[in-house]
Amino acid sequence: MSSKRDYYEILGVSKSAQGEELKKAYRQLAIKFHPDRKPGDKAAEEKFKELSEAYEVLSDAKKRQMYDQFGHAASQGGGHGGFDFGGSGSVNDIFGDIFSDLFGGGGQRRGRGGARSRGRPGADLQTSVSITFEESAFGVEKVISLQKAVQCETCTGTGAKPGTQAQQCPQCHGSGQEMFQQGFFSISRPCSRCRSTGQIISNPCTDCRGTGHTRKQSKIAVKIPAGISTGQRLKLRAEGEAGEHGGPAGDLYVLIEVQEHKFFAREEDDVICEVPITYAQAALGTEIQVPTLEGKVALKIPPGTQSHKVLRMKAKGFPRIQAYGRGDQLVKVVVETPQKLTNDQKDLLKRLEKLDVKASNPAHHEFVDRVKNQFD
Repeated sequence: MSSKRDYYEILGVSKSAQGEELKKAYRQLAIKFHPDRKPGDKAAEEKFKELSEAYEVLSDAKKRQMYDQFGHAASQGGGHGGFDFGGSGSVNDIFGDIFSDLFGGGGQRRGRGGARSRGRPGADLQTSVSITFEESAFGVEKVISLQKAVQCETCTGTGAKPGTQAQQCPQCHGSGQEMFQQGFFSISRPCSRCRSTGQIISNPCTDCRGTGHTRKQSKIAVKIPAGISTGQRLKLRAEGEAGEHGGPAGDLYVLIEVQEHKFFAREEDDVICEVPITYAQAALGTEIQVPTLEGKVALKIPPGTQSHKVLRMKAKGFPRIQAYGRGDQLVKVVVETPQKLTNDQKDLLKRLEKLDVKASNPAHHEFVDRVKNQFD
């Protein structure tokens, strides 16, 4: 009978645990028992090995299937503990996160070619731009001004005084990382002398003080696409703060704020416009001039138009960003009730009321009849 503990028990998870749950459990325990946290503690080192073995098996679908079926007997004849640890690399994949926690997050990841990237990326920036309703509909180019870190013109970003150059760090030999042995692992961490840059600047540039960048007021042209709305952001790549030691610049995010309009509101790709008309215009029908994004357009009001009726003007709205064509303009007509009537107007309305028939105001007469039948 094998004396090995159950892998699920070692990680403290159920047999249904998958993906992120496994990774989280292993990561928390690996940080706790990592030999670097408990130097010289043989029990912690053995615990760490046990955790790594358990995670390597349970995070690999094939190994886990064999383990669930045969237990530790499935490992007989394999590599470390019976299973081959050279295949999936799942433990190695998670080590980067663990070492980042152990050493303060300063470690650098390897690139595709295996070389370490020492340049630090610049910070992202965000600014806002206010545009008119019409500009949001048809697009516009704006020039924004902001202060940001840019590459130092004096040293061209090297950080070294002109005529001198940075020297290779003697402690890490230019790698930006220090290697040390801990138990059966070789572990790297950011070089404490050069702070992972791989270089020592003995004669720093007097303008940027060795950082490789200075702060400057910059003007940037931003093309704002037609159809954009309040709250949307535009991303301008590499227009953020300059990176350090050859690192890439950050990005600039432009937040859009659309100003309110006197006549229009927006609903998705449609323009909403509310137009007041008189009682006579609504009853008899007429033609009125309606404002649109492209100027005034004649709109016919049919006879008998009711208040709050919506009339549609095709393709007078916003361009559709994710599709072809444009939205519509929706005109809501509001019948205005006359106020402060003259005596003549009052007489005319009284005469009109006496001439009222069901055919003229069917909804009104239907309502009156329903009330009468219900309550009388």
